[in-house]
Amino acid sequence: MRKLLFVFVTALVISSCGNEENKKTASVNQDATFNAYKERFVLHLWKQYPGWASSLGFRNYDSILVIPNQDARNGELAFCKANLDSLKSFDLNSLSDNNKTDYHLIEGQLKSTQWYINEYQSFEWNPSDYNVCGGFAEMLANHYDSLDVRLRNFYLRMKNVKAYYETAKQQIKNPTIEHTQLAIDQNIGGLSTFNEDLKEALNKSHLDAKQKEQMLARAVEATSAINDYANWLKELKNVTPRSFRLGKALYAKKFEHDIQSSYTADEIYKKALEHKADLHTKMFDITKELWSKYIPSMKIPEDKLVAIKQLIDVISVKHVQADSFQTEIEHQIPKLVNFIKEKNLIYIDPSKPLVVRKEPAYMAGVAGASISSPGPYDKNGNTYYNVGSFAGWDKARIESYLREYNYYILQILNIHEAIPGHYTQLVYSNQSPSIIKAIFGNGAMVEGWAVYTERMMLENGYGNDPSTSSGQASKEMWLMYYKWNLRSTCNTILDYGVHANNLSKEDAIHLLVNEAFQQTAEAEGKWKRLSVTQVQLCSYFTGFKEIYDFREELKKRQGASFNLKQFHENFLSYGSAPVKYIKELMARK
Repeated sequence: MRKLLFVFVTALVISSCGNEENKKTASVNQDATFNAYKERFVLHLWKQYPGWASSLGFRNYDSILVIPNQDARNGELAFCKANLDSLKSFDLNSLSDNNKTDYHLIEGQLKSTQWYINEYQSFEWNPSDYNVCGGFAEMLANHYDSLDVRLRNFYLRMKNVKAYYETAKQQIKNPTIEHTQLAIDQNIGGLSTFNEDLKEALNKSHLDAKQKEQMLARAVEATSAINDYANWLKELKNVTPRSFRLGKALYAKKFEHDIQSSYTADEIYKKALEHKADLHTKMFDITKELWSKYIPSMKIPEDKLVAIKQLIDVISVKHVQADSFQTEIEHQIPKLVNFIKEKNLIYIDPSKPLVVRKEPAYMAGVAGASISSPGPYDKNGNTYYNVGSFAGWDKARIESYLREYNYYILQILNIHEAIPGHYTQLVYSNQSPSIIKAIFGNGAMVEGWAVYTERMMLENGYGNDPSTSSGQASKEMWLMYYKWNLRSTCNTILDYGVHANNLSKEDAIHLLVNEAFQQTAEAEGKWKRLSVTQVQLCSYFTGFKEIYDFREELKKRQGASFNLKQFHENFLSYGSAPVKYIKELMARK
């Protein structure tokens, strides 16, 4: 009986081992098949979206400019349907963790595209969707190929500019006033690409006189088409303009597709309100400590928000001058690198160039500072830190802006935009072994990481008071950090409030100035941004909240074995995937 039982159990064990081996083999086969599918998918993706391909460094289709008509959108929808059908052939549970994430990213991208075309339909009400200038400017600015090759593709691509803008005029119906003005400003701002910039490039090229003449003639046609589009928008009789506000239902869906968070739009809005209250408490505690140092002759107000604002106004007087704003940014970058090396916080690749430059004209009108990454196919290309210009500003507006980006906050801005924020994260993203994770960047992860690094740097002593030996960030730096973090927090409150709750401009400005302690110029600029973007402003706080809470959870779980540098590098190794998927993979490890 024992012998029979032993034989039976042994048979079960052998059978079980055989099943496990079969599962492993099936999983390997699924991964191999899925990897092959991904390669085909990406190549077909770039054929479908040649402009997107070029922006990420895939240069095979640089000469192509797609006409944005219904046929093009039908092609997109057919592409989405075919690939969603292909995804169904894979057993998600049999894929590796990395491929599971890629599966979700591809599926999310395809479904998002369908929703944008079928429901969002901004091609009818957002004239700023139509702008060719950025793609052409990038061809002249980056040195991914010889100048002559880039100029020949530039010439071929210009062929469709006139048809592009004629089609744009046919698509637009009752546009918003705000997006109409943005389209006018940005298209006119980009004209220099086809004038001064192109002529300068031609002078440096080896093209013969006839080729240069042909190129300049076609550039005149392109310039004329852009001017014509801008003038058409100026003269457009728009009796019933669409509101720039999305409304609660459309906003919730856009949040779902764009942010891909474990939170809903309503949930993150409520968390932002709670976080704002917590920040006010911390800021008032610091205000009480610093009050006698900065305003000794005046009694501290009982209203904590009034007291905080008064102290911030005094401290904000310490700032750089307008003519040295960009220079100061350039000087601060190596200081950030040295601090990170000293504290061993994350590896910074010295071979990846970061170039601080004046913001190009075609980018004007949305944000004062930004990063332009070369993309996963152009890994050795320049990363640009774009700094807004003060051209055309009066003295009062410039002073207001400089107080907003004062001595302390300018440093936090550089952490966010450059090191170890956007610049660092994008370098890691481009090095990801998965091209899917590199190209389907999730905005909440990207912005959330940048916001997370601000606090992380201060936690490790950045901005310490040189008059003490504590090695901790000064009270002034923490106060200004909390003010800056209020900015991210109020971005969510405002974006949801304006687009889903119909918050007025007056109430929005009041929140920014009196509760987020921002300068009037900054508040006015934020309102403009709110009127031409939707949901993106939620990405900062949402991503930060998910990343920071996850880090704290791991610290508790791992105890003394938790390594901050290892956490950062492991987190960034997954590319720009949504935080919820990165958390899932890291938690399993």
